[in-house]
Amino acid sequence: MTVVGKAGPLGKPSVAPVDSKGRALRERALAAMEHAYAPYSKFKVGAALLGVDGSVTDACNVENAAFPAGTCAERAAVASAVAKGVRGFSVLVIASSADEPTPPCGMCRQALIEFAPDLEIISVTRSGKEARWRLSELLPQAFSPGSLAHTSE
Repeated sequence: MTVVGKAGPLGKPSVAPVDSKGRALRERALAAMEHAYAPYSKFKVGAALLGVDGSVTDACNVENAAFPAGTCAERAAVASAVAKGVRGFSVLVIASSADEPTPPCGMCRQALIEFAPDLEIISVTRSGKEARWRLSELLPQAFSPGSLAHTSE
């Protein structure tokens, strides 16, 4: 299987083979998506996050009638992994109910940059479409922990 990223504002297409670990992450993200609670938007998302220690954390989006209180699948996966002591990540697979692969929202990009500035992100759909990006492509000139460096006056 080959993964092809979309050309356009998110960067040049990337093509790479999908190995067995990639397939397993894809399956976990798709399974998590089926558990999403999205009664308002109907936009279901699942995520599978591979830690640098080899652990996999999956999560889904959870909406709320008070819209800002909802949680995206990507941030839910980060929070769960951090709660288990994982602080570094190498791959994030996102599965969504959209017709086209979708990258993480801006808030999720900001949360992810804290732990994995060069994270590989693979977005998949139920129909098998896939796209791939690096987080650094999706969030150039990011506000990161280094941005908080204090200067002497």
